Amino acid sequence: MTTTTRTVRDIMTSGADCVRTDQTAADAARLMKELGVGALPICGKDDKLKGVVTDRDLVVKVYGADRDPAEYSAGSLSQHEAVTIGADDSPEDVLATMAQHRVRRLPVIDGDQLVGMVAVADVARTLPHPDTGALVDALSADY
Repeated sequence: MTTTTRTVRDIMTSGADCVRTDQTAADAARLMKELGVGALPICGKDDKLKGVVTDRDLVVKVYGADRDPAEYSAGSLSQHEAVTIGADDSPEDVLATMAQHRVRRLPVIDGDQLVGMVAVADVARTLPHPDTGALVDALSADY
């Protein structure tokens, strides 16, 4: 099923705040709490996207591994390469990218600039029910 000519820009949350690679995991946790979000983009000193850290990453990679969150760098939490979506891509592209990479949130880029974040909830509000169900199935499948 296709939607109207909506783009990711129409459904994303604009202006994503970043945690910097030289900040700590504790800084990331505080910023998540302050913003009421479960994921943050990780940006370098060059303001380029380096990855994404989730609340689950903090629990598993920091607290669960008995690391000191005040000493563990946020940059150490980034993946090898961030999975992103373009601001002018379609909601269907978001669906396919999330399902393929099994992620629930995507940084949105315009050129090489981070312009926002798009989450499963944003997609669920936009796509028809069968498409949303397919995404939930893909995200919930066993690895």
